[in-house]
Amino acid sequence: MATGQASTKPPDANEYGGDEISALVLDPGYSTVRAGFAGEDVPKSVVPSYYGVIPTDSGNKILFGDNSIHTPLPRISIRNVMSKEGTVEDWDTAANLWEYAITSRLTNAKPGPLAYNGLNDTENDDVKMEGVEEQEKPLRDNPILMTETGWNAGKDRERGIEIAMESWGSPAYWLARNGVLTSFAAGKSSALVVDLGASSISITPVHDGLILKKGVARSPLAGNFISQQIRLMFSQSQPPIPLTPHYLVASKTPVDAGTPSQATLRTFAPNTEPDHSFRLFQEERVLTEFKESVVAVWPGPGRLSGHAQSGGTNMDIARQHPGKPFEMPDGWNQMFGAQDRYRPIEALFDPKMALSDADNPQPSASQTVGALIQSSLSQVDVDIRPALLAAVVVTGGSSLYQGFTDRLNQELNLIYPGVRVRINASGNAVERKFGSWIGGSILASLGTFHQMWISKKEYDEQGPGIIEKRCK
Repeated sequence: MATGQASTKPPDANEYGGDEISALVLDPGYSTVRAGFAGEDVPKSVVPSYYGVIPTDSGNKILFGDNSIHTPLPRISIRNVMSKEGTVEDWDTAANLWEYAITSRLTNAKPGPLAYNGLNDTENDDVKMEGVEEQEKPLRDNPILMTETGWNAGKDRERGIEIAMESWGSPAYWLARNGVLTSFAAGKSSALVVDLGASSISITPVHDGLILKKGVARSPLAGNFISQQIRLMFSQSQPPIPLTPHYLVASKTPVDAGTPSQATLRTFAPNTEPDHSFRLFQEERVLTEFKESVVAVWPGPGRLSGHAQSGGTNMDIARQHPGKPFEMPDGWNQMFGAQDRYRPIEALFDPKMALSDADNPQPSASQTVGALIQSSLSQVDVDIRPALLAAVVVTGGSSLYQGFTDRLNQELNLIYPGVRVRINASGNAVERKFGSWIGGSILASLGTFHQMWISKKEYDEQGPGIIEKRCK
């Protein structure tokens, strides 16, 4: 099931650490980085891909981890090591973040006085992971299996093995595609993997354990897009719905539904308030709470903008469905009707239902989930399409909305009438969120998988270009 070709000669035991290896699985994503030991059910370390930056006279302090990036420290700004395409944008910081995710919860960190979650030394000392050659390598005993997107570029693939071998001292390395690992976790050698993450939806056809690169399709209609739809819904409501993050609320008084909040907001001394990026990041936490407790997928039949079989419109029927209450951090609260609950995510299936403004244009029909699957399947051999439709594996945190898999099943049956469509989606939220990591954990724990590793000896002999030869 692994992607790529095994070495014709298995590496010696001392090249990869022997049979009793403690392999690590590292699964970077736009929202979080997942890390843990192979063979375990879930990753023990789940760290945000976002990080904090505090400007000082001697340079920037870098903060990693939930505790640091959610604290309104003076002038803190929030950044992400990943681009919206799902690839690494800042390699230096990414390497430090990944090392933090591993050493803070799984292994011992490199020696030296550490603060700020193991990243900064003293108040006047910036985060610098220098002097690695002189220090003990942090992962010298741990082979690393790392995941990547189906569209990851060659140079980026080489950077990963360079970090693992040269900076961390790992004895062995392997790079595997997310789609293949997710299908592996679902027990499928061939599957159509539908991955709804934070920054993008991706469709990855997998056949006999290999990714079919021509069939990989993706679009930005994912978790961040749904958050933006909720922002637009709030701002276009009459009156506009306030969005005040938790850290700004000093105290609040209960109020009736729909009435203005009675809250005392926190103030900051001049030149000490957090950056605007910090507020946006904290607003996203509120939007996540709203998505998890209120947003749902229109169950059908048909689309929310369509007409009901019994007459009238589906929107009229939606208004008869029960609403759900939601309270903002400042105490403002309201009962959100079903039409408001269904609207933010409906654009994933029907672009006409997307809210838009000057900065957020309406998405195209080709970006919807159904169109992406059609585009993906059109690029693969016609003979294997039925097998892929019979093994549609749904993964990713943004696939957990109530009713999503049922709606996807309806859409696919309308697009492919007469073809057997079967949706495979774990009912366990943890398994759904960490599908590719779980697949990597299974793969790296197999007794025969040590023959697949790229050893440090092979890396020293052939350089980072070996990744393209071995990890297809």
